[in-house]
Amino acid sequence: MKKILFLIILLIFICLTSYFIFHEEKQTKLKNIKVAEVTHSIFYAPQYLAQSLGYFEEEGLNVEIILTAGADKVTTAVLSNDVQIGFCGSEATIYVYNNGEKDYLINFAGLTKKDGSFLVSRKKINNFKLTDLKNKHIIAGRKAGMPALTLEYALNKNGLDTEDFILDTSIDFSSMAGAFIGGTGDFVTLFEPTALQIEKQGYGFVVASVGELGGIVPYTTYNARKSYIEKNPQIIKSFTKAIDKALIYVHNHNANEIANKILNYFPDNSLNDITKVVQRYIDIDAWFNSTKISENDFKHVQEIIDNAGELENFVSYEKLVNNSFSK
Repeated sequence: MKKILFLIILLIFICLTSYFIFHEEKQTKLKNIKVAEVTHSIFYAPQYLAQSLGYFEEEGLNVEIILTAGADKVTTAVLSNDVQIGFCGSEATIYVYNNGEKDYLINFAGLTKKDGSFLVSRKKINNFKLTDLKNKHIIAGRKAGMPALTLEYALNKNGLDTEDFILDTSIDFSSMAGAFIGGTGDFVTLFEPTALQIEKQGYGFVVASVGELGGIVPYTTYNARKSYIEKNPQIIKSFTKAIDKALIYVHNHNANEIANKILNYFPDNSLNDITKVVQRYIDIDAWFNSTKISENDFKHVQEIIDNAGELENFVSYEKLVNNSFSK
Protein backbone atom coordinates (compact mmCIF):
# COMPACT_ATOMS: atom_id res chain seq x y z
CA MET A 1 0.00 0.00 0.00
CA LYS A 2 2.82 2.37 0.96
CA LYS A 3 4.62 1.52 -2.29
CA ILE A 4 1.52 2.31 -4.34
CA LEU A 5 1.05 5.62 -2.51
CA PHE A 6 4.71 6.46 -3.03
CA LEU A 7 4.47 5.69 -6.76
CA ILE A 8 1.35 7.86 -7.10
CA ILE A 9 3.06 10.78 -5.34
CA LEU A 10 6.18 10.27 -7.47
CA LEU A 11 4.10 10.22 -10.65
CA ILE A 12 2.31 13.43 -9.68
CA PHE A 13 5.66 15.07 -8.87
CA ILE A 14 7.11 14.03 -12.24
CA CYS A 15 4.04 15.31 -14.10
CA LEU A 16 4.08 18.66 -12.30
CA THR A 17 7.82 19.06 -12.81
CA SER A 18 7.47 18.26 -16.50
CA TYR A 19 4.63 20.75 -16.85
CA PHE A 20 6.56 23.58 -15.21
CA ILE A 21 9.70 22.85 -17.21
CA PHE A 22 7.69 22.78 -20.45
CA HIS A 23 5.84 25.97 -19.50
CA GLU A 24 9.09 27.74 -18.60
CA GLU A 25 10.71 26.67 -21.87
CA LYS A 26 7.67 27.90 -23.77
CA GLN A 27 7.78 31.25 -22.00
CA THR A 28 11.48 31.74 -22.70
CA LYS A 29 10.88 31.09 -26.41
CA LEU A 30 8.25 33.83 -26.65
CA LYS A 31 9.26 37.19 -28.12
CA ASN A 32 8.65 40.01 -25.65
CA ILE A 33 6.70 42.89 -27.19
CA LYS A 34 5.55 46.13 -25.56
CA VAL A 35 2.46 47.90 -26.87
CA ALA A 36 1.56 51.47 -25.88
CA GLU A 37 -2.23 51.88 -25.84
CA VAL A 38 -3.76 55.33 -26.12
CA THR A 39 -6.43 54.68 -23.47
CA HIS A 40 -7.83 51.71 -21.58
CA SER A 41 -11.33 51.08 -22.87
CA ILE A 42 -13.82 48.30 -23.55
CA PHE A 43 -13.77 49.79 -27.05
CA TYR A 44 -10.55 47.80 -27.51
CA ALA A 45 -12.09 44.48 -26.49
CA PRO A 46 -10.47 42.52 -29.37
CA GLN A 47 -7.00 43.50 -28.14
CA TYR A 48 -7.69 42.15 -24.65
CA LEU A 49 -9.27 39.04 -26.14
CA ALA A 50 -6.10 38.37 -28.12
CA GLN A 51 -4.25 38.33 -24.81
CA SER A 52 -6.80 36.57 -22.59
CA LEU A 53 -7.55 33.83 -25.15
CA GLY A 54 -3.85 33.15 -25.69
CA TYR A 55 -3.75 34.24 -29.34
CA PHE A 56 -0.52 36.20 -28.84
CA GLU A 57 1.16 33.20 -27.21
CA GLU A 58 -0.05 30.92 -30.01
CA GLU A 59 1.84 33.23 -32.36
CA GLY A 60 5.00 33.14 -30.24
CA LEU A 61 4.59 36.50 -28.53
CA ASN A 62 4.54 37.68 -24.93
CA VAL A 63 2.71 41.01 -25.20
CA GLU A 64 2.76 43.66 -22.50
CA ILE A 65 0.12 46.36 -22.92
CA ILE A 66 1.11 49.70 -21.38
CA LEU A 67 -1.35 52.55 -20.88
CA THR A 68 0.14 55.66 -22.52
CA ALA A 69 -2.63 58.25 -22.38
CA GLY A 70 -2.87 60.37 -25.53
CA ALA A 71 -1.96 59.60 -29.15
CA ASP A 72 0.92 62.09 -29.00
CA LYS A 73 2.41 60.21 -26.06
CA VAL A 74 1.96 56.87 -27.84
CA THR A 75 3.90 58.07 -30.88
CA THR A 76 6.61 59.49 -28.62
CA ALA A 77 6.94 56.10 -26.90
CA VAL A 78 7.32 54.31 -30.25
CA LEU A 79 9.72 56.86 -31.73
CA SER A 80 11.91 56.74 -28.61
CA ASN A 81 11.98 52.90 -28.76
CA ASP A 82 10.38 52.59 -25.31
CA VAL A 83 7.85 50.27 -26.97
CA GLN A 84 7.86 48.35 -30.23
CA ILE A 85 4.22 48.91 -31.21
CA GLY A 86 1.90 51.87 -30.83
CA PHE A 87 -1.89 51.63 -30.62
CA CYS A 88 -3.69 54.90 -31.31
CA GLY A 89 -5.52 56.88 -33.97
CA SER A 90 -4.05 56.72 -37.47
CA GLU A 91 -4.11 60.52 -37.53
CA ALA A 92 -1.10 60.49 -35.19
CA THR A 93 1.03 58.72 -37.81
CA ILE A 94 0.05 61.38 -40.34
CA TYR A 95 1.20 64.15 -37.98
CA VAL A 96 4.51 62.35 -37.40
CA TYR A 97 5.12 61.98 -41.14
CA ASN A 98 4.21 65.60 -41.89
CA ASN A 99 6.60 66.74 -39.16
CA GLY A 100 9.46 65.32 -41.22
CA GLU A 101 10.33 62.19 -39.22
CA LYS A 102 12.65 60.06 -41.36
CA ASP A 103 11.95 56.76 -39.60
CA TYR A 104 8.22 57.45 -39.52
CA LEU A 105 5.39 55.27 -38.23
CA ILE A 106 3.48 52.89 -40.47
CA ASN A 107 -0.01 51.56 -39.76
CA PHE A 108 0.09 47.79 -40.21
CA ALA A 109 -3.21 46.66 -38.66
CA GLY A 110 -6.60 48.21 -37.98
CA LEU A 111 -8.82 47.38 -35.01
CA THR A 112 -11.64 49.90 -34.67
CA LYS A 113 -13.38 51.42 -37.67
CA LYS A 114 -15.40 54.16 -36.00
CA ASP A 115 -14.95 56.74 -33.30
CA GLY A 116 -15.56 54.98 -29.99
CA SER A 117 -16.80 57.98 -28.03
CA PHE A 118 -20.40 58.75 -27.15
CA LEU A 119 -21.97 62.18 -26.88
CA VAL A 120 -23.28 62.73 -23.35
CA SER A 121 -25.81 65.48 -22.60
CA ARG A 122 -26.29 67.12 -19.23
CA LYS A 123 -30.04 67.06 -19.83
CA LYS A 124 -32.19 64.28 -21.16
CA ILE A 125 -33.09 64.88 -24.81
CA ASN A 126 -35.72 62.84 -26.59
CA ASN A 127 -35.21 62.41 -30.34
CA PHE A 128 -31.76 64.06 -30.28
CA LYS A 129 -30.67 65.92 -33.43
CA LEU A 130 -27.31 67.48 -34.21
CA THR A 131 -29.00 70.87 -34.35
CA ASP A 132 -29.53 70.46 -30.60
CA LEU A 133 -25.83 71.31 -30.30
CA LYS A 134 -26.28 74.81 -31.68
CA ASN A 135 -24.88 77.43 -29.29
CA LYS A 136 -23.84 74.67 -26.86
CA HIS A 137 -20.55 74.15 -25.03
CA ILE A 138 -19.08 70.72 -25.90
CA ILE A 139 -16.07 69.22 -24.10
CA ALA A 140 -14.57 67.42 -27.10
CA GLY A 141 -11.10 66.16 -26.15
CA ARG A 142 -7.58 67.06 -27.24
CA LYS A 143 -7.07 69.56 -30.05
CA ALA A 144 -6.42 67.67 -33.31
CA GLY A 145 -7.51 64.43 -31.61
CA MET A 146 -10.03 62.23 -33.40
CA PRO A 147 -13.05 62.64 -31.06
CA ALA A 148 -12.98 66.42 -31.51
CA LEU A 149 -12.18 66.21 -35.22
CA THR A 150 -14.89 63.63 -35.93
CA LEU A 151 -17.58 65.55 -34.08
CA GLU A 152 -16.65 68.81 -35.80
CA TYR A 153 -16.75 67.05 -39.19
CA ALA A 154 -20.20 65.58 -38.47
CA LEU A 155 -21.57 68.94 -37.35
CA ASN A 156 -20.16 70.77 -40.35
CA LYS A 157 -21.54 68.19 -42.78
CA ASN A 158 -24.96 68.58 -41.17
CA GLY A 159 -25.20 72.32 -41.69
CA LEU A 160 -23.63 73.71 -38.52
CA ASP A 161 -20.70 76.10 -38.94
CA THR A 162 -17.85 76.01 -36.44
CA GLU A 163 -19.07 79.37 -35.07
CA ASP A 164 -22.45 77.79 -34.18
CA PHE A 165 -21.06 75.83 -31.19
CA ILE A 166 -18.20 75.89 -28.68
CA LEU A 167 -15.87 72.96 -29.24
CA ASP A 168 -13.76 72.93 -26.08
CA THR A 169 -10.38 71.24 -26.66
CA SER A 170 -8.69 72.76 -23.61
CA ILE A 171 -9.38 69.90 -21.19
CA ASP A 172 -7.07 66.90 -20.92
CA PHE A 173 -8.60 63.56 -22.01
CA SER A 174 -8.38 62.03 -18.55
CA SER A 175 -10.07 65.07 -16.98
CA MET A 176 -13.06 65.38 -19.30
CA ALA A 177 -15.55 63.38 -17.22
CA GLY A 178 -14.50 65.15 -14.02
CA ALA A 179 -14.87 68.57 -15.65
CA PHE A 180 -18.35 67.68 -16.89
CA ILE A 181 -19.41 66.39 -13.47
CA GLY A 182 -18.04 69.61 -11.99
CA GLY A 183 -20.37 71.68 -14.15
CA THR A 184 -18.34 72.53 -17.25
CA GLY A 185 -20.09 72.21 -20.60
CA ASP A 186 -23.51 71.23 -21.87
CA PHE A 187 -22.19 68.10 -23.60
CA VAL A 188 -19.09 65.91 -23.42
CA THR A 189 -17.68 63.12 -25.62
CA LEU A 190 -16.68 60.09 -23.55
CA PHE A 191 -15.36 56.59 -24.19
CA GLU A 192 -16.76 53.57 -22.43
CA PRO A 193 -17.06 52.51 -19.69
CA THR A 194 -16.93 56.17 -18.55
CA ALA A 195 -20.07 57.22 -20.46
CA LEU A 196 -22.09 54.44 -18.82
CA GLN A 197 -20.75 55.39 -15.38
CA ILE A 198 -21.82 59.01 -15.92
CA GLU A 199 -25.30 57.78 -16.80
CA LYS A 200 -25.51 55.49 -13.78
CA GLN A 201 -24.43 58.29 -11.46
CA GLY A 202 -27.12 60.57 -12.87
CA TYR A 203 -24.78 63.23 -14.26
CA GLY A 204 -25.74 62.86 -17.91
CA PHE A 205 -27.40 60.94 -20.72
CA VAL A 206 -25.89 59.29 -23.80
CA VAL A 207 -27.65 60.82 -26.80
CA ALA A 208 -25.53 59.74 -29.79
CA SER A 209 -22.55 57.73 -31.02
CA VAL A 210 -19.85 59.99 -32.44
CA GLY A 211 -18.68 57.00 -34.50
CA GLU A 212 -21.99 56.64 -36.27
CA LEU A 213 -21.94 60.37 -37.03
CA GLY A 214 -18.43 60.35 -38.48
CA GLY A 215 -18.44 57.24 -40.67
CA ILE A 216 -15.82 54.56 -41.27
CA VAL A 217 -12.14 55.39 -40.72
CA PRO A 218 -9.05 53.52 -39.47
CA TYR A 219 -9.87 54.99 -36.08
CA THR A 220 -7.51 52.97 -33.87
CA THR A 221 -4.64 51.16 -35.52
CA TYR A 222 -1.37 49.46 -34.67
CA ASN A 223 1.77 51.19 -35.85
CA ALA A 224 5.51 50.72 -35.66
CA ARG A 225 8.63 52.44 -36.94
CA LYS A 226 9.33 51.84 -40.62
CA SER A 227 12.73 50.37 -39.72
CA TYR A 228 11.28 48.07 -37.05
CA ILE A 229 8.77 46.58 -39.50
CA GLU A 230 11.53 46.04 -42.09
CA LYS A 231 13.77 44.29 -39.54
CA ASN A 232 11.04 42.29 -37.76
CA PRO A 233 8.46 41.22 -40.36
CA GLN A 234 7.73 37.91 -38.59
CA ILE A 235 6.88 39.64 -35.30
CA ILE A 236 4.56 42.07 -37.06
CA LYS A 237 2.94 39.21 -38.99
CA SER A 238 2.46 37.16 -35.81
CA PHE A 239 1.01 40.12 -33.92
CA THR A 240 -1.38 40.91 -36.78
CA LYS A 241 -2.49 37.30 -37.01
CA ALA A 242 -3.37 37.28 -33.30
CA ILE A 243 -5.46 40.44 -33.68
CA ASP A 244 -7.20 38.96 -36.72
CA LYS A 245 -8.16 35.93 -34.62
CA ALA A 246 -9.61 38.24 -31.98
CA LEU A 247 -11.64 40.15 -34.59
CA ILE A 248 -13.09 36.86 -35.81
CA TYR A 249 -14.00 36.06 -32.19
CA VAL A 250 -15.92 39.30 -31.56
CA HIS A 251 -17.91 38.87 -34.77
CA ASN A 252 -18.91 35.33 -33.81
CA HIS A 253 -19.77 35.71 -30.11
CA ASN A 254 -22.35 37.68 -28.18
CA ALA A 255 -21.76 40.56 -25.79
CA ASN A 256 -21.93 38.42 -22.66
CA GLU A 257 -19.40 35.91 -23.97
CA ILE A 258 -17.01 38.71 -24.93
CA ALA A 259 -17.51 40.49 -21.59
CA ASN A 260 -16.69 37.32 -19.64
CA LYS A 261 -13.36 37.02 -21.44
CA ILE A 262 -12.26 40.61 -20.74
CA LEU A 263 -13.75 40.98 -17.24
CA ASN A 264 -10.35 40.86 -15.52
CA TYR A 265 -9.15 43.86 -17.54
CA PHE A 266 -11.84 46.06 -15.98
CA PRO A 267 -11.92 45.13 -12.27
CA ASP A 268 -13.87 48.26 -11.31
CA ASN A 269 -16.78 47.30 -13.56
CA SER A 270 -19.40 44.59 -13.16
CA LEU A 271 -19.96 41.88 -15.74
CA ASN A 272 -23.41 43.38 -16.39
CA ASP A 273 -21.95 46.83 -17.14
CA ILE A 274 -19.20 45.44 -19.37
CA THR A 275 -21.79 43.43 -21.28
CA LYS A 276 -23.89 46.58 -21.81
CA VAL A 277 -20.89 48.48 -23.13
CA VAL A 278 -19.80 45.65 -25.45
CA GLN A 279 -23.34 45.55 -26.81
CA ARG A 280 -23.18 49.30 -27.49
CA TYR A 281 -20.06 48.76 -29.58
CA ILE A 282 -21.62 45.80 -31.37
CA ASP A 283 -24.68 47.94 -32.13
CA ILE A 284 -22.60 50.64 -33.83
CA ASP A 285 -20.46 48.02 -35.66
CA ALA A 286 -17.28 49.40 -34.10
CA TRP A 287 -14.71 46.75 -35.10
CA PHE A 288 -13.18 45.90 -38.44
CA ASN A 289 -13.83 42.42 -39.83
CA SER A 290 -10.10 42.04 -40.44
CA THR A 291 -6.99 44.10 -39.79
CA LYS A 292 -6.79 45.35 -43.38
CA ILE A 293 -7.00 49.13 -43.79
CA SER A 294 -8.62 50.31 -47.01
CA GLU A 295 -7.43 53.25 -49.08
CA ASN A 296 -10.89 54.89 -48.96
CA ASP A 297 -10.99 54.71 -45.16
CA PHE A 298 -7.51 56.20 -44.89
CA LYS A 299 -8.53 58.97 -47.24
CA HIS A 300 -11.63 59.67 -45.14
CA VAL A 301 -9.63 60.10 -41.93
CA GLN A 302 -7.56 62.76 -43.72
CA GLU A 303 -10.75 64.46 -44.93
CA ILE A 304 -11.92 64.69 -41.31
CA ILE A 305 -8.58 66.19 -40.22
CA ASP A 306 -8.52 68.58 -43.17
CA ASN A 307 -12.05 69.77 -42.39
CA ALA A 308 -10.78 71.14 -39.06
CA GLY A 309 -7.76 72.81 -40.68
CA GLU A 310 -5.34 70.46 -38.93
CA LEU A 311 -3.86 68.71 -41.98
CA GLU A 312 -0.63 70.16 -43.33
CA ASN A 313 -0.48 67.83 -46.34
CA PHE A 314 -2.41 64.79 -47.53
CA VAL A 315 -0.20 61.71 -47.22
CA SER A 316 -0.37 58.84 -49.70
CA TYR A 317 -1.91 55.58 -48.56
CA GLU A 318 1.13 53.63 -49.75
CA LYS A 319 3.44 55.63 -47.48
CA LEU A 320 1.67 55.04 -44.17
CA VAL A 321 -0.30 51.80 -44.57
CA ASN A 322 1.17 48.31 -44.93
CA ASN A 323 -1.48 45.61 -45.37
CA SER A 324 0.92 42.83 -46.30
CA PHE A 325 0.65 41.24 -42.84
CA SER A 326 -3.15 41.02 -42.84
CA LYS A 327 -5.34 38.22 -44.13
